[in-house]
Amino acid sequence: MTGAGGRYDKGPIEDTTMPREILNEQQVAMYLHMDIREVVKLASRGQIPCRKVGSGFAFRKGELDHWVEEQIHHLEPERLAEISRGVSLHHGLELSSLVVSPMIPHGGVAVPLAARTRDAAIRALVDLADQAELVYGRDDLIEELRKREELCSTSLIPGVAFPHPRHPLPYDLAASFVIVGRTSTGIPFGASDGSLTRLFFLICCKDERTHLHVLTRLALMLHDDKAVDELMAADDADELRATLLEREQTVLEKH
Repeated sequence: MTGAGGRYDKGPIEDTTMPREILNEQQVAMYLHMDIREVVKLASRGQIPCRKVGSGFAFRKGELDHWVEEQIHHLEPERLAEISRGVSLHHGLELSSLVVSPMIPHGGVAVPLAARTRDAAIRALVDLADQAELVYGRDDLIEELRKREELCSTSLIPGVAFPHPRHPLPYDLAASFVIVGRTSTGIPFGASDGSLTRLFFLICCKDERTHLHVLTRLALMLHDDKAVDELMAADDADELRATLLEREQTVLEKH
């Protein structure tokens, strides 16, 4: 998606694997809680995925979501909260409700996660979802996650990765879910800075409206180093789950 100099290719945006909702400048401004002038400036400079249509620009929502994913590690909490608010309003989601914690099934937290490689981590996370009877096609989901990691690593925060399929899987999942795992030692997961990853959040959604909402909420929960340190220090799965719930409740109180 990104070309030389950080510009985005403005060529054809047809892609049958991505959601087809098309937005204009005003809708993007509302969706991401940005000033419309900022949206136009980014589009004019080729710094946000779009294509020129007449005197304006067209934006595919799926590509915008991926663009936000790429920016998450660099965004301040206030900006993340604004994006989360815009996404919630766009899809009619409740702003003040827990999002992540209710999506973690019973048995959906593993400490330690038995994995020493990227593929092993993906398999172990999917196995937890499979055991919770949330996945209809285990092998297909594993392959989808591998393809997504080959496209671009989901290790977006130092020490933390958010593996997920590139697009929603409405027919392959019993319900949208989040699976959490923490390995005993860091493993290579493709982080851009070469750092190792220990904490994993497998995010699988049946619909596109849920995915970015979950990702931005998680980013808010894990924004400061203290939060990640607390999760790394949790003695067992129950303590890690309780810490996540506490962090999400704090986010709701602040934002």
